[in-house]
Amino acid sequence: MQIKRIPYGPESEILKGVLQALRSGHWPTLLGAWLHFEISFMVWLLIGSMGIAISEEFSLSALQKGILVGIPLLGGAALRIVVGPLGDRLGPKVVGMGILGLEGIGLLFGWLGGTTFEAMLGIGLFLGFAGASFAIALPLASQAYPSKHQGLAMGIAGIGNSGVLLATFMAPRLAEQVGWHQVFGIMLIPVMGTALLFLWLIQSAPVRNEPTSTKQDGIVGLLRKGLQDPFMYWLCFLYGVTFGGFVGLSSYLPIFLHDQFHVGMVNAGTLTALCALAGSCARPFGGFLADRFGGLVLLQKLFFVTAILCLASGNLEHFALAFIIIFLIMICLGFGNGAIFQVVFYRFKSMMGTASGFIGAAGGIGGFLLPSGFGWLKEITGTFSAGFFVLGLVSGLAGISVMMFQRSIRLTKHKSIREI
Repeated sequence: MQIKRIPYGPESEILKGVLQALRSGHWPTLLGAWLHFEISFMVWLLIGSMGIAISEEFSLSALQKGILVGIPLLGGAALRIVVGPLGDRLGPKVVGMGILGLEGIGLLFGWLGGTTFEAMLGIGLFLGFAGASFAIALPLASQAYPSKHQGLAMGIAGIGNSGVLLATFMAPRLAEQVGWHQVFGIMLIPVMGTALLFLWLIQSAPVRNEPTSTKQDGIVGLLRKGLQDPFMYWLCFLYGVTFGGFVGLSSYLPIFLHDQFHVGMVNAGTLTALCALAGSCARPFGGFLADRFGGLVLLQKLFFVTAILCLASGNLEHFALAFIIIFLIMICLGFGNGAIFQVVFYRFKSMMGTASGFIGAAGGIGGFLLPSGFGWLKEITGTFSAGFFVLGLVSGLAGISVMMFQRSIRLTKHKSIREI
């Protein structure tokens, strides 16, 4: 009996292309980059995941709740600017181990301290060190793969965003069983395990020639180059919308679901985890589609769809409708996160660490502004609708800026982003 070979369908062809792309680079390095980002992202979003329990213990106002869950995002944003060029100069392996060590210290403080709101703000800033993992993981993935697969490689490393899935799903359950202070101590275990695996996976990474600009320029020189390029500021704005929206909503969503729909801490964490899973899984596909069709083409569509969804969420009285809209918003933001760094690579190939630091910092700042802004607008308007309206407005402006940039490329007849 002769078995006929089943021809590849469109889905099989895409999967085959992804597997071929993965084999073209150094997958242990990619795995190490993803693991570092995954666990660090869990640490980064730990306070937000337990925000309901912490805010109830300290009887916080809407604005204080937003600041509490946003402060680690702000701390991570500031550190990313420094970690990017440090990674370019000292190597991502050394700097990556340092970040994991600092995460451990912050978790220790959270475990043994954190008895006041002010103390939790300090611990939140310290846990912000975990957010700097972004400026290590993406350059590592970039170095391990050829140019034509940059979107996919950095998208896979960026799946570390799914650390929010684990944090929001597990942390509330653990907090309910053992208390939220103890969760910080428990989190020390995966951080220490990650440090050992990171050392083992990265040690066999291929040695690549360092770009000339990185050899000649010191850290200050790399920072100056980034600050002098207007294109950097624009990409910072775009990533502030996509990643800032993703991480900000992930951090604030449990409090939103609890305050708006009276959802319990565990169920709010589960629903947030579902949204985070959707956004995290969308990121590598955003990078893959950007490799095939162009990052700017994809971004323009995503920003406009996000704007429409945010404006459609004006009626937040119906739980099911509100959740579906937020779920779709997270998917769009996840696609955008992957697409942007395909553009970043082609513009800043010789200084990926520095560029990742600047742009990642903007994402962290956006993540801080979202929960803080939502909390502030809730206090002055009495509703969360105003926050979604502002997010939709900013997304629409981002889409218009991408559309105008694409037109300028056609009018000036530039062949690529590098020439701009």
